[in-house]
Amino acid sequence: MTSTSDRQTAGRGKLYDSVLDTVGDTPCIRINTLGPKHVQLYVKAEYFNPASSVKDRLAVSIIEEAERSGKLKPGQTVVEATSGNTGIGLAMVCAAKGYPLVVTMVETFSVERRKLMRFLGAKVVLTPKGAKGTGMYLKAKELAEKNGWFFAQQFETTANAKIHENTTGREIVADFKGQRLDYFVTGYGTGGTVTGVARVLRKERPETRIVLTEPANAQLLGSGKPQERAGDGSPSVSHPAFEPHPIQGWTPDFIPLVLQESIDKKYYDQLLPVPGPAGIEWSRKLAQKEGIFTGISGGASFAIAMQVAEKAEPGSVILCMLPDTGERYLSSPLFEGVPEVMSDDEIALMKSTPGYQMG
Repeated sequence: MTSTSDRQTAGRGKLYDSVLDTVGDTPCIRINTLGPKHVQLYVKAEYFNPASSVKDRLAVSIIEEAERSGKLKPGQTVVEATSGNTGIGLAMVCAAKGYPLVVTMVETFSVERRKLMRFLGAKVVLTPKGAKGTGMYLKAKELAEKNGWFFAQQFETTANAKIHENTTGREIVADFKGQRLDYFVTGYGTGGTVTGVARVLRKERPETRIVLTEPANAQLLGSGKPQERAGDGSPSVSHPAFEPHPIQGWTPDFIPLVLQESIDKKYYDQLLPVPGPAGIEWSRKLAQKEGIFTGISGGASFAIAMQVAEKAEPGSVILCMLPDTGERYLSSPLFEGVPEVMSDDEIALMKSTPGYQMG
């Protein structure tokens, strides 16, 4: 670790034409306190992207691929169904490029996600919780068909896994060049991260075991039951194994088409379920013991990375994906019990010196 007295910066040596040019090249950071001593554990911190999540990569890829193909016309409205991070990423991209954006989102997702999208200029249409993720998807599809809007289709588009193959996977290979990389641990939302990264690792780091995780009470993959699909690959019904879970951004109520490639080609070596409370627990531990601020999904992935680390051979190197920032979860159970007012200990500290006391 670098001591404070030695810390210097030299600038990036380049200027950026757009905020979109800053997407990617997120750091892999070593875990120094929480990890078992017999392994090296790293996290890839996707909150270093400009809109603070891994979905910034997907958002810029969807829009730029659609521009190149001619499917997206200048000034055309973009519509997408999202639990939040893709919508926030799309709102950033659309703001930078001048496209109106409409997002459909289940009413149960955190309020701050809605506010962030609206702050970036998007319109947010809520759908009832009883209709689950399928409902928000079908609402976006309805709006696109009625109005002639461009439907981003993050769960089906080839632009999803492609951007992770071209950026996320390449970054991981470059960062671990000449070093061991025994395990790569990630959850799934659309499936783009695991599919894109696996395309690269299977070719260039075949020794790396890929561990995929999903909510313990919503084991769509673990159930072994296939997803019923419409002709375009979109979900036709909710998956029978789905139950509501607290890991926002993970595992909608269907198996995305983008993830199907990982299933069919056996891109992951192990599938481990994780309880929602474990995601909350490990997100808090990462914040308080490592200074790493990630959300419930990051905490859930890290919980599984810790399981892998405990059983791994001495000297093993493990990389865990952290999809976003903890600030996406201020109104969620992640922050329950974090007080807004001073605790008794803080009041005692305030009173321990005579000046500047609150009434």
